[in-house]
Amino acid sequence: MPAFTYHRQPGVPAETGLEWFHGPAGNAILASEEAAVGRVMAMCPALPWLWIGAAAAVAPQAPRGIRLHRGRDGFSGDLRCGLPLPLASECFGAIFLQHALDDGREVQEMLNECARLLAPGGRLWLATLNPWSPYRARWTGAGLRAKGAGAWQSALRRAGFPSAATRAQWLGPRWQQRVEDSGIGVSDRFRSVLALSAGKQVQGVIPPTALRQLRWQAARWPLPMATGQVEARPEAPGRR
Repeated sequence: MPAFTYHRQPGVPAETGLEWFHGPAGNAILASEEAAVGRVMAMCPALPWLWIGAAAAVAPQAPRGIRLHRGRDGFSGDLRCGLPLPLASECFGAIFLQHALDDGREVQEMLNECARLLAPGGRLWLATLNPWSPYRARWTGAGLRAKGAGAWQSALRRAGFPSAATRAQWLGPRWQQRVEDSGIGVSDRFRSVLALSAGKQVQGVIPPTALRQLRWQAARWPLPMATGQVEARPEAPGRR
């Protein structure tokens, strides 16, 4: 009897539609994203970072990070938990969501959590399937849900990420199961992955009210006196 081969990483919870990424078509997408994740990681500030991805995705190995894989029963990895995440608000300089939302579950809740956990000026990097790519034929029927850039930008805006701070990029193969880099050209919009980068807005400081400038006016001498008022003259220096 042949040995049973189990591809899921140890400690990773049971999958939903995200197990599609264990196959060759999904592996080609994940491998194409490694360079992009590395570039974003290199630009991260000194604050810690958070990575959440599908079970087949390889988490970054850079220091100062928390790595979580998402499955049917929640998250596992450095923590085993569910939403809301048991982490302090505004403690991360960057958050990576690598196909953690492609099953369509708890999308808005997760984005709201990212907005809570990011420090002001921090960045969210979201990798998701591109519904306009010919590659979609390979995940059709796998239980995955792909949305366009406009739908994602609306969800990010509801979570508190301004549209002006959101950038889009396309990654991965167009049709062939092979590793391909990224691009922002017209033809690149047919790649298999849509990657969105959104920044958390820094709250502006209310400037203090401007002080009214005081002007000292020299008194005219002698001052007009009322009837019966004794004229007061300045005392000479040194005399009392």
